[in-house]
Amino acid sequence: MYGDSVVFSFFLIFAGASVLATLSLYFRQPILIAYILLGGLLGPYGFSLIGDTALLEDVSHIGIMFLLFLIGLDMQPTHLLSMLKKGSWVAVASSFIFASTGYAGAWLFGFSHIDSLIIGGATMFSSTIIGIKLLPTTVLHHKQTGEMVVGLLLLQDLIAIVLLIIVTASSDTAKDSSAIVYSLLALPLLVGISLATVRWVILPLITRFDRFHEYIFLLAIGWCLACAETASMAGLSAEIGAFIGGVSLASSPISQYIAINLKPIRDFFLVLFFFSIGAGFNIQLIGAIWLPTLVMSLMVMLVKPAAFGWLVKPLCRQQGTRWEVGFRLGQTSEFSILLAALALSTGLISESAAMLIQATAIVTFITSSYLVVWFFKSPIAIKDHLRHD
Repeated sequence: MYGDSVVFSFFLIFAGASVLATLSLYFRQPILIAYILLGGLLGPYGFSLIGDTALLEDVSHIGIMFLLFLIGLDMQPTHLLSMLKKGSWVAVASSFIFASTGYAGAWLFGFSHIDSLIIGGATMFSSTIIGIKLLPTTVLHHKQTGEMVVGLLLLQDLIAIVLLIIVTASSDTAKDSSAIVYSLLALPLLVGISLATVRWVILPLITRFDRFHEYIFLLAIGWCLACAETASMAGLSAEIGAFIGGVSLASSPISQYIAINLKPIRDFFLVLFFFSIGAGFNIQLIGAIWLPTLVMSLMVMLVKPAAFGWLVKPLCRQQGTRWEVGFRLGQTSEFSILLAALALSTGLISESAAMLIQATAIVTFITSSYLVVWFFKSPIAIKDHLRHD
């Protein structure tokens, strides 16, 4: 009875997260791991104290939307175009390398051609949440490392969105071409409408009522969710809509005020996101996929740092920076989990293939977080001299 109550579920999640986060800090472990572990313990495949994780998972994706909205607020459109132009070939080349590696690994373990294609596609992407959340603000805004990490993640997100559109369209073969073309045409249209709305509606409202901080706060949230919903209706992802909404507001003089005030809301939903990852993992399939998961995770964590370190060499002469970029992007992505769930729901892949993608994401999330917080500057770094907010 209690497990179906949203209030009781939130109590268990945030009270449990507080306890495990405290233990993580005492033992110098990444806090993100505590959230994933808590999901596994409380979810339907653990003690089943929270039975309905579908609602929590839907709510948790708002955290990703706010994350991308805040990223957009820090990027002037001209600066963003420059970043995307410089890193486009790196994103395309690395995606091909990672997809081929993932496909080969899955095929060697006996997965079907379609399963292997989806697994390879899921391997292409790195985690926006891990990559951005573990970057100090000073690095994110002013350092070459931050520019390359954010630029590559955004390009990967665009590729991921195209792949999600293709998978969605494949559930109805008669609408494949039209759905893909419609969604891709909707992207520049959404950008244009967002920029025009901000210039002629949002900014005049902010200028007139900037003394009322509560109003600015509500306007920012409303704008973020409006862009996300509009993108979703157009066949794009809500996440890319939220990012476009942030970029369109970046030229506002009040953009940094909005970013600072929305961070607590973002963190609230991100706790739910990582909890839902742990809660959604079916531990009963571990016996069948533990070896492929181990091998795929090792492949991801070895190939990605090496490939990025090599590919970004023309953009960065400092070897240490190149390796840091590679290790910060050395995991799979939340988009990988979304891709697996979508492909499974449309019957494209087997349950074992979907669980392999999810298990690889969890393992690489955890391992990559350890590497970053141990060896690089981070807001939650283990060593005091590396801890920067």
